[in-house]
Amino acid sequence: MSDHGVYVHVPWCRARCPYCAFAVVPGAAPPDWRPYVAKVLAEAASWAPAFPGRGATLYLGGGTPSRLPVAAIAALVAGLGAGWDEVTVECNPEDAAPAWLDGVVAAGVTRISLGVQSTVPAVARRLGRGHTQAHAAASMARVAASGVRSWSADLMFAVPGQALGDLDRDLDALLEAGVPHVSLYGLTFEPGTRFDAARQRARGGVTPVDDDLWRAMYDRIVERLHGAGIRRYEVSNFARPGHEARHNAGYWADRPYLGLGPSAHGYAPDGTRWVNRADLADWLAADDPTASRERPDPWTRAVDRLVSGVRAAAGLELGALGVPVDDREVERLVTLGAIVRTGDRIALTDAGFPICDAVVGRLVDALQAEPPVDPA
Repeated sequence: MSDHGVYVHVPWCRARCPYCAFAVVPGAAPPDWRPYVAKVLAEAASWAPAFPGRGATLYLGGGTPSRLPVAAIAALVAGLGAGWDEVTVECNPEDAAPAWLDGVVAAGVTRISLGVQSTVPAVARRLGRGHTQAHAAASMARVAASGVRSWSADLMFAVPGQALGDLDRDLDALLEAGVPHVSLYGLTFEPGTRFDAARQRARGGVTPVDDDLWRAMYDRIVERLHGAGIRRYEVSNFARPGHEARHNAGYWADRPYLGLGPSAHGYAPDGTRWVNRADLADWLAADDPTASRERPDPWTRAVDRLVSGVRAAAGLELGALGVPVDDREVERLVTLGAIVRTGDRIALTDAGFPICDAVVGRLVDALQAEPPVDPA
């Protein structure tokens, strides 16, 4: 009976950002949040038989959980379990008011994930963010002083029009605030987003940065964060010792997680995976909020483990994949300097982290069992 994570999707956002492809509901959270909380708790209860053991970590993501009042967050934290090792709540800078922070910390929140993205005004505007440079700095200071056990700042790079100097200004601001954890997001143009639509119309100068600038930005982030004692423990996550995100580490270690709320994904201990209905009204009204369930075949499970496990600095045991890997390809990646191998464990090198997706692709191609062919 292993411990598992619990993820709750909170769909409300101030507005839909131009890069966002998540299931969100723009605007303020409804005055009566009780039906939403009741549905989350009922959904958790329905899955309880499939999740023996305890919920070790709780993560409220979105969307923007800081759109909810303290009472709603307190009801979720208390209603979903007790004795959490870590409780994380995502928060936008404009929502980080002292009273709200004091309230959620008193309710049991131990970690705040602050959606800074950028402190540079022109970059923040392009990203559709609702905070100013002063807001971002003030919110980081308030979170740092709030008494929360740990906190993290999101940092976005490879933004159209962003220069290396802009990135340095962002890093200056985060380091001056004493940030103990940084989560990186290299901007991608997801289908259905405003950025992707603008690129397809060739309007507004919205084009992806070139590969050389992307690499220069990633390398600059690594250099400066490492120099400040904030070490990379996953491709896109950096932390001071003791401030690593325990909940997210569960994903990379292939531990089960209970996904609750509209559009949430879940992974049960018996291997069942599911995706919830994305539309908030549909999810609230449905007797069964899941949109799909499956038990992946061994090859698909191995791919899932590779995609998540290789990203972590600790790497993964090849034997845990459950499917043989062509050893020749593993050795080629070692010779290329992309990974190191110690017995059955492989891990990315410093040279391998920036090309993680390519490394994973080659390892997936090296899996020696093919997925079953549907005779139909």
